[in-house]
Amino acid sequence: MQPASFAPAAAPTGAASAPRSFGDLVSRAMEEAVQQTRAADTVSTQALAGQAGTTEVVLAVSKAEMALQTAVVLRDRVVAAYQDIMRMPI
Repeated sequence: MQPASFAPAAAPTGAASAPRSFGDLVSRAMEEAVQQTRAADTVSTQALAGQAGTTEVVLAVSKAEMALQTAVVLRDRVVAAYQDIMRMPI
């Protein structure tokens, strides 16, 4: 089991590569949350068919829950930052 990592990866050494944007990082985090949720659904379906154990289901669901909670916290912080910017005097 590897913990979900939302930290930016090390930058490639090639000169032609562009730096990652905040939007790319947010998009990647959301995609990872969706993938974890789908994986949990697949393992749950396998468990109903007798092909996966309870431990596997609990592990997959826990990983999906953690990824979803991270996505929700990220969304909340983005919304709060946007609201702070909108409250700034011009």
